[in-house]
Amino acid sequence: MTAVEGVRRYVVSHLSRIGRASDVDDVMQDVRVAVWDGVARGHYRQLPGVRFGAWVQGVTANVCAAHIRRELSHQTLPLLVEPSCVDGPASSDALALLAIDRNWDRGAEGVIDQEWARTIIALTHASVHEGVWELALDSLNGPRRYGPPSPQDRRRWHAVTVVRQTARTVQRALDVEPSELQSIEDVCRHAVECLPTPVLRRVASSIVRRDVRGPERSRAVESLAAELGVTERYVAVQIGFARRLYQASWRILRNGMAPAS
Repeated sequence: MTAVEGVRRYVVSHLSRIGRASDVDDVMQDVRVAVWDGVARGHYRQLPGVRFGAWVQGVTANVCAAHIRRELSHQTLPLLVEPSCVDGPASSDALALLAIDRNWDRGAEGVIDQEWARTIIALTHASVHEGVWELALDSLNGPRRYGPPSPQDRRRWHAVTVVRQTARTVQRALDVEPSELQSIEDVCRHAVECLPTPVLRRVASSIVRRDVRGPERSRAVESLAAELGVTERYVAVQIGFARRLYQASWRILRNGMAPAS
């Protein structure tokens, strides 16, 4: 049981990836039962140089993977992919779009990482307009064109950029430890920090989070442009995108917020 308690941080870390750190006690109990049952049935055999804790870690990885699979297939998680769709063409295209390798290790840790990647895909899909998502996938499926880019090509490239930046935001939000989210102020601050570029973070912190409007926004845009060394038009164009990314990360962080003690 001492060895089991040593894997608690591992369990919390992996459950946090899908915003379910609150399930840690349930999963830890499953781990205790699995370890006790494994020892009783003789599944553990002491080998020279192999610590008992390493075997417990393997059991924990399997239990975590099973729990995450159940949670990702549960119908009360509407932002996540349906189980019947996770291996379809759209999912494969999304993996390629986000530059996620499909040739994963099939071990327990690999299963967890696969589910984590699919969580990122599903939350990214939910956080961008459907037209943008379809354009981005179309950029993978369409025939290669040579020569000057057409307006449609430029729209596709822009869609790919939007999806990838959203995916980076989602991943950073999933990586935030729930223990760091003790208040809504913490959620708002971390939501800004999850944005993928310095420009987007500054726009989110100076304009989006403060909900600056009217003449004050014009002054904020002018000040930010001077600070960042870009045009005011460039800053103004980034506001809408920064707002969508901020809202996406805020929702993920709020869902994973540590429960009040």
